[in-house]
Amino acid sequence: MQEHIKIAAVQMAPQLMQIGDNLRKIASLTREAAIGGANLVVFPECCLTGYVFTSRQEALPYGETIPGPAVEKISSLCQELKVHIIFGLLEKDNDRLFNAAVLLGPSGIIGKYRKNHLPYLGIDRFIDSGDQPFQVYQTPIGNIGLYICYDIVFPESARVMTLMGADLLASPTNFPRGPREKILKDVVITRAIENIVHVVVANRVGEERGFLFAGQSIIVDTSGDIISVASYDKEEIIYGKLSLEAARQKHITIVPGEQEMDHIRDRRPELYGTITKPNPKAE
Repeated sequence: MQEHIKIAAVQMAPQLMQIGDNLRKIASLTREAAIGGANLVVFPECCLTGYVFTSRQEALPYGETIPGPAVEKISSLCQELKVHIIFGLLEKDNDRLFNAAVLLGPSGIIGKYRKNHLPYLGIDRFIDSGDQPFQVYQTPIGNIGLYICYDIVFPESARVMTLMGADLLASPTNFPRGPREKILKDVVITRAIENIVHVVVANRVGEERGFLFAGQSIIVDTSGDIISVASYDKEEIIYGKLSLEAARQKHITIVPGEQEMDHIRDRRPELYGTITKPNPKAE
């Protein structure tokens, strides 16, 4: 496993219900990122399909299986360019439909994730909640955890993947413009600092059925420093070189023997039982 990895977060404006056009753009931008030296290229949530569907029935024809046609084409690209890619799509599984992200590498499909936390917004109003726990995938470029957009505001998501050994948390997102867009900086930095992991967020830009998206894709290292951040309105690729060792050293020494802390060892899980209790049923 290499010591450093170079991440590319691709900020693009997908076209609603235009899978062919979006797929061609994903391929073109992946080639550009590979020329830029990226080991991992991260695309936004639902970049294959667009996000603002008005019903489940409208979205169903655009769902794809994993593996499926789009995944197979991007897998071939990974093999050709020797890169890893994360991209968002609608996953169809029999009569179920998920907001999903898939992690691909030169050897094919490494893993996938189905969005667990669903806001009442866009396609998330009409799809099925994720049915699988968070996972961390061991790859030649590090241990990668996946989650999608709204998941990031739930700190348990990042902590679980940190405890599973994640070096990097990758989040394809579709955050809209407005007061909540501060998540793209403040919450992302917090997740990196509290878990001592790298975090990359690939957000989209553009307008879709009256929704304006916030851009500001960001790469943050384990100390919470912003390595790179994108504009709020342009399609672009940002890059960051990250140390895997930095994510694996949870023991912080400021003054040896006087000022030391460990974000994993110093936990008190015996006090956190309330966190794991199911939500009370809505009345």
